[in-house]
Amino acid sequence: MDARFLCCPVALLPRCHPKLAPAARSNHFVQAITGRKVSNLASHKMVSRSSTSSTAAAVEEMTKEEEKEERDFAGTPYVPIYVMLPLGLISESNELVNPEGIRRDLQALKSVNVDGVMVDCWWGLVEDTPQKYNWSAYRELFTIVKESDLKLQVVMSFHQCGGNVGDDVNIPIPKWVLEIGKENPDIFFTDKHGHRNPECLTWGVDKERVLKSRTGLEVYFDYMRSFRQEFDDLFQSGVIAEIEVGLGACGELRYPSYCYDKYLIKSLKQAAEARGHTEWGCCPDNAGEYNSKPQETDFFRDGGDYDSYYGRFFLKWYSKVLIEHGDRVLMLAKLAFEGFHIASKVSGIHWWYKTASHAAELAAGFYNPCNRDGYVEIAEMFAKHDASLNFTCVELRTLAQEEDFPEALADPEGLVWQVLNAAWDAGIYVASENALPCYDRDGYNKILENAKPSKNPDGRHISAFTYLRLSPVLMEEHNLHEFARGRRLRTLKQAK
Repeated sequence: MDARFLCCPVALLPRCHPKLAPAARSNHFVQAITGRKVSNLASHKMVSRSSTSSTAAAVEEMTKEEEKEERDFAGTPYVPIYVMLPLGLISESNELVNPEGIRRDLQALKSVNVDGVMVDCWWGLVEDTPQKYNWSAYRELFTIVKESDLKLQVVMSFHQCGGNVGDDVNIPIPKWVLEIGKENPDIFFTDKHGHRNPECLTWGVDKERVLKSRTGLEVYFDYMRSFRQEFDDLFQSGVIAEIEVGLGACGELRYPSYCYDKYLIKSLKQAAEARGHTEWGCCPDNAGEYNSKPQETDFFRDGGDYDSYYGRFFLKWYSKVLIEHGDRVLMLAKLAFEGFHIASKVSGIHWWYKTASHAAELAAGFYNPCNRDGYVEIAEMFAKHDASLNFTCVELRTLAQEEDFPEALADPEGLVWQVLNAAWDAGIYVASENALPCYDRDGYNKILENAKPSKNPDGRHISAFTYLRLSPVLMEEHNLHEFARGRRLRTLKQAK
């Protein structure tokens, strides 16, 4: 599998407009989600004191008009809101950047009734030497969060920061791991051309003692256990509300779209031999290249080899290895964080969803062609560990994709609905976040629709929403009001 359908060109990724035109005003997201009345925003440095009263009056008048036409969420369940903090809060030298600026931003978020913030704890910053962990910068940051009376979602980030959409900093995985990779590059995911991807470890080394006498799983567990011990006070006080565990590329449960390292190839050959078809112990050779379209390949095209005997064998093995990796890591996370809530993220790969093969999802490891539900097994694996499933792209609309990017054959609404129901049917909590920066009415309203589906006979709803991400644009007065205030109707954040 080498067609990097995950790497959808940036041009195909829809973005919400960062500036709000007068006609694009929304129902003001946080109060719409929470039902809480938002306090004065004038204390924040980017909100003009002189304009606060006039803005509030305008918002109040707009609110009255919107109440006549918007859905009434009164009586619906409470859904907490978190905001992701910027990627560069901790410097490459493992020091907190601009603590006073962080404090001001957190006070502004608190003033609009946000419940908490999400923070990445980067493996590459903390474990500079094997089994030596420096949490000092995170201790300083978490203290500010606690003093701001906010909760924490903390991400165990075992991948590099940098090189992905929205990344503005570069934090590689630990240097000592990269040094091992120079001698044994197969610890990294590898494509068919031999290119190595040092973004994260291949899960082919989950059980291989190639990391200074430790396996990949032992490295992950030691890191999580150290965090749990270091921040016991914040766990016990309830400041840390959830631990999200990174499971692959971008911190998500997925392949980078290829599996040619020697460890995974060995696993594939063993599976083929066990099946009695040693000739199947290789990756597809007709899946195209990074920018191929499904119909241009013999593997992914309609009626292609993805649905042949070999294709079904390969894709079943490919997804099984993915799910087994998630299963093992979440088992260790549950042990490290016993008694506390854990979660992991599944990426929203919505392009090519309208093709028969669902090529992009297959490349990611989600065995979800049109004749098979590939998310049921994933949800059931999460359920084994009482873990929440965090899913993205809840702000996107299929019609907008069809109008702006018809060649992508995307269906984010269909994908979101499929994954939400797979999770709910498995009896697990499902949380969500937006895939790309969003400040407009249409995006916020779509999030609300997915958070609390109308006329759902079982009253199903998401368990939490995390907004991507805190930025100077969000902190601009009109955007912060738009995000925060809303109609007097109760939406995501109903009374606890």
